[in-house]
Amino acid sequence: MPTYVLLTRFTRRGIENVRESPDRTTAARETIESLGGSWKDFYVTMGRYDGVVIADFPDEETAAQAILTLVESGNVTTETLRAFTEAEFRGIVEAMP
Repeated sequence: MPTYVLLTRFTRRGIENVRESPDRTTAARETIESLGGSWKDFYVTMGRYDGVVIADFPDEETAAQAILTLVESGNVTTETLRAFTEAEFRGIVEAMP
């Protein structure tokens, strides 16, 4: 399954309800898994982003559906990156014309 990195930032609403964040994280994991995705890892970060989620999804449509469901709450915004493993990267480079 393709891997995605979700860079998250709290919205004003998310900060106002930051004490609920651990429960929201659990709910986010359940949402991703209910859509057929696989929650790989989660980090709270300092700096430009407040958190990082690493997840696999069967396809782009499922990834988009999960992300839209997560941001619909109004507690976070996301920037999503498609990530390639080293082996995938090697395959891409080797297949270049």
